[in-house]
Amino acid sequence: MREVNMFKDMSLGLQHVLAMYAGAVVVPLIIGFSIGLTTTQLTYLISIDIMMCGVATILQVWKNKFMGIGLPVVLGCTFTAVGPIINIANTYSIGSVYGAILVSGLFVVLIAKYFSKLIKFFPPVVTGSVVTIIGVTLIPVALNNFAGGQGSEDFASLQNIGLGFLTLLIILLVLKFAKGYFASIAILIGIIVGTIIASFFGLVDLSPVKDASWVHLPVVFYFGTPEFHLVPILTMILVAMVSLVESTGVYFALGDITDKDIREADLKRGYRAEGVAIMLGGLFNSLPYTAFSQNVGLIQLSGVRRLRIIYIAGVMLILLGLMPKIGAATLAIPESVLGGAMIAMFGMVIAYGIKMLSTVNFENQNNLMVVAISIAFGLGVTAVPDVFTSLPARLSVITESGIVMGSLTAIILNLILNFNLEPNDDIKDQMFEVTPDDENTEPETEIEINEDTEAYK
Repeated sequence: MREVNMFKDMSLGLQHVLAMYAGAVVVPLIIGFSIGLTTTQLTYLISIDIMMCGVATILQVWKNKFMGIGLPVVLGCTFTAVGPIINIANTYSIGSVYGAILVSGLFVVLIAKYFSKLIKFFPPVVTGSVVTIIGVTLIPVALNNFAGGQGSEDFASLQNIGLGFLTLLIILLVLKFAKGYFASIAILIGIIVGTIIASFFGLVDLSPVKDASWVHLPVVFYFGTPEFHLVPILTMILVAMVSLVESTGVYFALGDITDKDIREADLKRGYRAEGVAIMLGGLFNSLPYTAFSQNVGLIQLSGVRRLRIIYIAGVMLILLGLMPKIGAATLAIPESVLGGAMIAMFGMVIAYGIKMLSTVNFENQNNLMVVAISIAFGLGVTAVPDVFTSLPARLSVITESGIVMGSLTAIILNLILNFNLEPNDDIKDQMFEVTPDDENTEPETEIEINEDTEAYK
C-alpha cells in the first residue's frame, strides 16, 4: 500500500515538473543563444537552472521562521529577466549579469519585511485582476506551442494542430470519466499519451537524450568572477521587484485555492525565500526566480494541494539538473503536445482570476475601471509588445511585459480610485487587518499544524 501511495505521489510530482519544464528551459535557451554561449556553456546553464528551480521551490514550500510561504508553489526562472540579462551581458559582460543578480537577491531579502506591508494595496480587485492578467498573457505562449513552437518550419501545420487538440481532448476525457487519482493526473496522462501518438509520426526526437551526459555537477561562478556595475544592478533590482508583484498574485491565488488567508508575515517569508533563491542562482550562475502560475492551474485542475507533492517535484527538478541525460528526455515531448496541456492549465489560471473577482463589489464603478483598464493594458501589451518602444530602453522591463504592465496598472489605479473611500466602504471589507502578533496567534498555529499533518499523509 505504501508503494502504491508513493507511486501516486511521484506521478503527481512529475506532473508538476512537466507543467513548468518547458518554461524553465526556454528562458536559458533564449538567453544562451542571444549572448553567444557555447554548446557546453548552454548545457550547463540549462542543467543548473533546472536544478536551482528545484532548490528554490523547496525553499519556498519549507515554511520556517525566516522564510518560506508554505504554499504549494513551484518556482521557475522569470521571463521578465530575459531582455535585461541579454542587454547587460552584451553591453557589459556575463560577469556583470551575475554580480547584479547577487545584489538584487540580497536587496529582496532586506526589503521583504517592508514590501510585505504593502498587503493592504492588494485587495481582491487587484489580486483577481493580476491573476486574470497572468492567465491571459500566457495564452499566446500556449497557442504558439500548440501550433508546434514559434519559428518552427511546420508551425500551424495540420499535424501539430491535430496533436494539440488530441492532447487537450485526452485531458478532457480523463477529467470527465476518470475518478480520484487518475482524474488528478489528467494533464500527465494527456502529455504521455500525446507523446506516444506523436512518436508514430516521427515527431519524437530522442537525440538530446543520446547527446546529454549522465552527471553534471554545479560549479560556483562557472562563468567567471562576478562584476558589479550600478546600471546592471539597478536593472536587476527592478526585475526582482517586478517578479515580487507577479509572485504576489500567485500567492493570493494559491491562498484562495487552499483556503488560507495570506498575511503580512506569510508574504515576508515568501519574499525572503525568493531573495535567497535569487542569490543562490547568482552564486551558481543560474537565473532569477519567480512563482510559476502554470502550476496554479494544475493544482486547481488536479485538486491535489498537499505540500508533499511539491517537495517531490522539487527533488525531481534537482535530480534532473544533476543528471542532464534524464532531464533531456522531457525535451522529447513535442511542443504541440505541451501546447494542448498548456491551454487547459493557463485557462484555469484565467478562470481562477475571474472567481477571485466574483467577490468584488462591481456596483462600485471604481472597481470596474480598475479591472477593465488593467486587463486591457495586460492583454494589449502582450498583443502589441512594441507599443511603448519610444520610451527609454531602461523602462522596457515594465513596458514589454503584459503581466508587469497590467499588474502595476491594477495597483496604481486601485490607489488612485479607491484610496479615499470611507472606512466602512466596500474596499475595507475586502481587506483584512494584520496585527503585530499575527505570526504568534493561536489559531494560526493550529492551522499550520493541521496543514503540515495533511501534507505528509
